[in-house]
Amino acid sequence: MTAASDAPVRRERDPRLDFFRGLGVCIILVAHVPWNPWLEFIPARFGFSDAAEMFVFCSGMASALAFGRVFDEHGWIAGAQRIAFRMWQVYWAHICSFLAVLAFAIAADQWLGVDHYVREELKLQIALDHPRVHLLGLITLRYVPNYFDILPMYLVVLAMVPLVMALASVNRALVGVFVLGSWCLAQFGWLNFIAEGEEGRDWFFNPFAWQIVFFLGFAFAKGWLPPPPRDRRLVIVAIAIVALAAPFSCGNAFNCYAGYGHAPVLAEVHDALGRLIAKSEQGPLRTLHFLATAYLAYVVAGPRGSNLRGQLVDTLRQIGQQTLAVFLTGLVVAQALGVALDLTGRGFLASALANGIGFVLLFCAARVVSHMKSPPWRPATGRVRIGAGVNHKG
Repeated sequence: MTAASDAPVRRERDPRLDFFRGLGVCIILVAHVPWNPWLEFIPARFGFSDAAEMFVFCSGMASALAFGRVFDEHGWIAGAQRIAFRMWQVYWAHICSFLAVLAFAIAADQWLGVDHYVREELKLQIALDHPRVHLLGLITLRYVPNYFDILPMYLVVLAMVPLVMALASVNRALVGVFVLGSWCLAQFGWLNFIAEGEEGRDWFFNPFAWQIVFFLGFAFAKGWLPPPPRDRRLVIVAIAIVALAAPFSCGNAFNCYAGYGHAPVLAEVHDALGRLIAKSEQGPLRTLHFLATAYLAYVVAGPRGSNLRGQLVDTLRQIGQQTLAVFLTGLVVAQALGVALDLTGRGFLASALANGIGFVLLFCAARVVSHMKSPPWRPATGRVRIGAGVNHKG
């Protein structure tokens, strides 16, 4: 059956989506704070996949809900234009976040009288030493520092959405061929972009590999893939996958409680898995691990997120509703918290306070952006404009 023969399906926003997006950006904040003691306890220490997959998968779902409807209701050209506009926003968000973090690192070096944050912590000194080359590389996305690599990947994946929608209008099987084919080519290093020509470094998040996570979320939200059944046997299999992966998931640089930090023999298995668990190429075992953890989260959340209740859940949902703005805020906040921990030390109380402040700032950013998107001068949805002394719901 072709997508063209199907009537557009109007799908309402899933209440679980914002919760997991908010949780994902909070975990990413913890991961971005330099030498954060809380790094020992993020999902990446206990499995092949981590919060990055959660972020990209949920972005795929959100894109299907936000942009897929435009394609369905207004046609391919309107949908492609909407995608182009979003890409324009993300592109300038990437450029401005780089400049903001670089400016902060320069200010921190000058304020503390050190030569550390630009050169050692962020590895951005090369951009200052050769500004002509790297400024042009920044603008053309041929210079992508590791700290700033998620948004460029998201840009490329967004650019694939119009193509995927065009293929789906012919036959949805073509979407599967395109997504799996691109992912397979990326596994062998045949598809990627240059991140730094002098170093011979490719993009850390290979968009042609990571698109498989994005379009899995996209397909579930669009209804192209049916939701999995809540089955005890599937739960057992998913738990087994997560449990078996844990001992081989952690590097020697961390004090791992599930991984091989204290059992180097397990590192041999980790190294032998190689590309099967590679993050840059989204190795197959890494994808399988993410699907297992996502299924367990799906089951625990309950139908339509019925088990997700309470103030903490509501707070994370509010954060997740403004993911891009909150993520950008986190890039700067993480570096500020790193500087603060350098000055105070990384004891238990200092680390807890720093991470707690970071979460509060993310929440504040979400609230500010939410307010700015619905300013008092904009008439509320569902109300008629004031006229002839009347102001009532339509």
